[in-house]
Order: sequence, then C-alpha cells, then structure tokens
Amino acid sequence: MSLYRTELRRLGKRRFTRWAALLGLLVLGAVLVGVFFTNQKIGPDQQAAAQRQAEQQYQEQARWAEQERAACERAKASGEDQSEGRYPPDCAMIEGPPRESIQAEWFLPSTFDFKSGFEGTIVTFTAILAVIGFVVGASFVGAEWSSGGMMNLLLWRPRRLTVLMTKLAALLTGLVALTVAAAVVWTAGFWLVGSLRGSTAKMTSGVWQSFALTGLRGLVLIVVAATIGFALASLGRHTAMALGGAIGLTVVGQFGVGILLAMAGTRFIEAWLLPTYAMAWLQKKVTLEDYQACNATYYGECKPDTLILTWQHASVLLTVGLVAALGAALVTMRRRDIA
Repeated sequence: MSLYRTELRRLGKRRFTRWAALLGLLVLGAVLVGVFFTNQKIGPDQQAAAQRQAEQQYQEQARWAEQERAACERAKASGEDQSEGRYPPDCAMIEGPPRESIQAEWFLPSTFDFKSGFEGTIVTFTAILAVIGFVVGASFVGAEWSSGGMMNLLLWRPRRLTVLMTKLAALLTGLVALTVAAAVVWTAGFWLVGSLRGSTAKMTSGVWQSFALTGLRGLVLIVVAATIGFALASLGRHTAMALGGAIGLTVVGQFGVGILLAMAGTRFIEAWLLPTYAMAWLQKKVTLEDYQACNATYYGECKPDTLILTWQHASVLLTVGLVAALGAALVTMRRRDIA
C-alpha cells in the first residue's frame, strides 16, 4: 500500500482536520455574507437621497453660521467682554461653508467595487487559511507522536525522513486542494456581491492577472505557515509545541517587542513585526512612515521619513523561517531516538 495515499486518507479521516476545515470555511462564509449585507448597489434613488442629505447638511451649516453671526453682533452691541475670544473681531467673518464643499458622495451608502475591493479580501482569505493550515499541520504530526502512532508507522516503514516528508506532502496536498477550491468559491461569491451589491466594471485581463498573482502569493504563505506548524510539532513531538511557540511569538515576540521598541523610541517599529512582512509579501510592498521626523519640501510642506519593505524582503524572511524550522525537524528526526 502506498504510504502517500495512506497519509492522505489519514489526514482526511481525522476529526480535528475536518472540524478545523469546517470552522475556517464557516468564518470565510460569515465574512462573505457580512460584506453582502453591508453593501448595496448605487442607483438613481441612492444618488438622489445623497443629494438631499448633502443639501440638508449645507442648510444646517448655513443656519448655524447665521445664528452664530447674529449672536456675535448682539454680543458686540451689548459690549460683552470678548477677551475669551469666542467670536472673531469682525462678525462678518462667520460664514457657512460653500455649497460645493459638501459633496453628495459623502452620503452614498457603502458599495462593493470588485476591482478596488477584491484584493483586500484575498488578505483576509489568506490570514484565515494560514491559521487553519498552521493548526492542522501541527496537529497532524503532533498527534502521531503523542499517541505513539509514529513509532508504529516506523516499524512498518523504518526510513524516518521518508516517512516525515511523505506525511508533510500529504498535508500540503490536502491543504492546497482545500485552498484552491475555497478560493474559487470565494472569488465567485465576491463577484456575485459586486454584481448585486456594487460594481464589476473595468475588469480587464491585467486586473485578473494581478488578482491571480496575489492569490498565488497567498497560497505560498498558507503552505509556509502549515509547514512551519508541522515542523515545530515534529520538533517538540507534540501539538502543544507548535501552538505554544506561536502564542509565545505573538505575545512576547510581537506585542512585547513592540512595546519595548516604542519605549526606546525606535524608528519604524513595524519593521520588526512579522505581520508587516506578511502584508509586504501579499501586497508587494508596504510603506512605513515615521511621523516624528520631518523633511521640509521646497514649498514648506512637512513630510515624514518613509521605509519601504517589498515582497523581496518578505521572501527572505519566509525562506529563512521555513528552512530553519523544517531543517531542524529533519535533523532531529534523523538523530533522536524514537521512543
């Protein structure tokens, strides 16, 4: 019997895998439904309602300005003390805003534009499935170690590294299949949201290609997260090793480091945090700004210092993390006793 097919069957039959996958899909479905019901299509009725609200806002601002100007004139006429600076020296300076300053677009309801909004949903999709992949990957091998199943399996197939890598290959195959299937449904669902609750205009082949590349980078991130979870659980021979490491990295390595760097006045604190590199990987680049520094332009404008992190920077970090975790797991598997 093929070890690979056996591991695939074992992965699919594990209740934790099924429940974790179902939970992830339910969360994705909740996000999709939430976006559907919080957006609506913009038509003549919505445009007219927005125009009425803009006009109403303008009238309210104009009435307020007239009332304040009249109060200013009465205060001036009565000789009221103006040392507190409640009113300007000339009451005529109190004027309402010009009509064109209040735009009807401000009062339009939320609408989902597929071209500008779908890429952001890929980030959400990737984050949810990366967490599911990490947990399932850790549980898949961690449960084998803690239950003694790994020892029994090695009696049947004594090649340690082959067994571990075959188990990882089965995990990634199932995860990629789930991700691709969910991504197709996710894209179709948001296309439906755009059609019924927004707009799907201006979609060109270049836009679709950009979405596909972002989705591919998201798939890579999901695979890396699952592999690292798998490797950490194999290192500690227990699922808790991976989950504890993830919690420790999040609480100590992210929040703790962020607080310490902020207290030390470090510039570009986000450059030391892992989520920044995940965003740089997905969005191709992230621009960090230091508002404590001011670079005066020729026109006297003050601009903060910036630091650009690209997907190339993120790829180095992902590669180092993946090689370190998986390499350590393989070395440990080869050298340590199985007991």
